Amino acid sequence: MLTSLFNYLEMLNIPGAGLFDYISFRAALALITSLIISVIFGKKIIGLLQRQQIGETVRDLGLEGQLAKTGTPTMGGLIILAAILIPTLLFAKLDNIYIITMLLSTVWLGVIGFIDDYIKVFKKNKKGLAGRFKVLGQIGVGIIVGSMLYFSDDVQVHKKVDANYVLAAGDEVVTHLHTDMAIDVNTKWIKTHDMTTTIPFVKSNEFNYNWLLGENSKGWGWLLFIPVVIFIVIAVSNGANMTDGLDGLATGTSAIIGIALAVLAYVSSNIRFADYLDVMYIPMAEELVIFIAAFVGACIGFLWFNSFPAQIFMGDTGSLALGGIIAVFAISIRKELLIPILCGVFLIENLSVILQVGWFKITKRRYGEGRRIFQMAPLHHHYQKKGLHEAKIVSRFWIVAVLLAVITIVTLKVR
Repeated sequence: MLTSLFNYLEMLNIPGAGLFDYISFRAALALITSLIISVIFGKKIIGLLQRQQIGETVRDLGLEGQLAKTGTPTMGGLIILAAILIPTLLFAKLDNIYIITMLLSTVWLGVIGFIDDYIKVFKKNKKGLAGRFKVLGQIGVGIIVGSMLYFSDDVQVHKKVDANYVLAAGDEVVTHLHTDMAIDVNTKWIKTHDMTTTIPFVKSNEFNYNWLLGENSKGWGWLLFIPVVIFIVIAVSNGANMTDGLDGLATGTSAIIGIALAVLAYVSSNIRFADYLDVMYIPMAEELVIFIAAFVGACIGFLWFNSFPAQIFMGDTGSLALGGIIAVFAISIRKELLIPILCGVFLIENLSVILQVGWFKITKRRYGEGRRIFQMAPLHHHYQKKGLHEAKIVSRFWIVAVLLAVITIVTLKVR
């Protein structure tokens, strides 16, 4: 919203109006604004939730300190959503296809999570929204996001190739002279609309989904791409939901992942860094830096109240949205194959549940009695059962998340 105003002020030669042309400045404003919204308005929302007696109902699983959390306000994801959406609406360009995609995904998944929390809190149904309806909602996000990214003419990548590259039909050479950078005469940038993505740790690290469908698949790549988007959205959003079991665990982990995504988005949307790092250049993706800055600020601001001992829980309103945002963002900047590394904490939490349930069923059929791999799943509860304090578990998971984020960023050069 404010970008149009400052563009007008810049035309009038108002001093300082040109600052809005800089992504770094608008990203900083988005980060600061989201922090302010989270911290200042978060306290008021907590008070409102307490007055309305919107508290968490905790099942007794035999975990230390668990029952003390009964009555803690939930649905705090509303704070996170507000702290993401408001700065994005203020400082990002709202006609940008990537911003439209991220806003749609955030609101859609936030609504699904809100309905789930509403049923749990107000209808006193601990099961919440039926699992099939959650999955249908996530599939809906995947279909819409996948379609927008695949069919929109605004979604393009510029791939760097050497002078010996043979132009294919439809390839368009881009010089990028407007950047005032020195272009190697032996280098070409090819503008393409295909859904090329990045393979980590591989020198020629570009992969096109159409390749899996064969040579005659032109125009039909969406048959593979959209199901991939659906799978990633479901996996990551459920992984974030599983991780949200200890104070500050999902929030802090998401903030760390968000910082790594901000770095990846910035270098991918900046022609100079893309040329230096030899990665795909994604025009218009620089606006995603504004969004992810608001995302990081929202997560860190929410930690003010969500760190141990938590004054509020995010509920599914927050956790489903956080996971979905991470998934859609990674897909938008063509880094979805890095998700198993970057979101390794979410992945191991998901796998711990799958392995626990699967092994229990297998052993029950074989021996008549179910056996367990972990003392309790998800994995963070296993460590609680082993006697580790909640805060220590969370801090160690954060350390792992930082390590994975660094490895993810390092893949830009280690190929």
